[in-house]
Amino acid sequence: MLDITIHPLGSNAATVDALAALIVETVAGGGSVSFMHPFALDDARTFWRGSLAAADGGSRVVLGAFEGETLVGTLTLLLDCPPNQPHRAEFAKMMTRPSHRGQGIATALIRAAEQVARAKGRTLIVLDTASDGGAGPLYERCGFRLAGEIPNYALKPHGGYTGTLYYYKELA
Repeated sequence: MLDITIHPLGSNAATVDALAALIVETVAGGGSVSFMHPFALDDARTFWRGSLAAADGGSRVVLGAFEGETLVGTLTLLLDCPPNQPHRAEFAKMMTRPSHRGQGIATALIRAAEQVARAKGRTLIVLDTASDGGAGPLYERCGFRLAGEIPNYALKPHGGYTGTLYYYKELA
């Protein structure tokens, strides 16, 4: 595994630019993170400005994984759940730079997000990932349990449908 540091990200132009470049690269490579290819860099910046503003407001935590000064991965922990679900959090937008995949960065991000969730009093984490080419095996290795699959749930970034797999993990 690389020598990486993980910490929550705040709103600033350099962070927005780094996250925007990462998500554009992820979508171009077929990563199913809600956007279609081609994904314009300006649209990516707009998305991350909103996400980081929500993080600044406390409704989520955007974690960044860094190798030195370079952002190599991210994972968002959504905390803004309905009043009857104060114990729950959700993972979203997990991405690792293609050049850095398979080196433990995503696992480290998951573990860091679980720690943040525990610190925020959350005892259940849910997430979804694409059936085709998603991170299901990674989540299973990290202790998440498959709840089920919905076929033809979303479009892949380059077209065609993919199902989605829903996972959960109860935190001890």
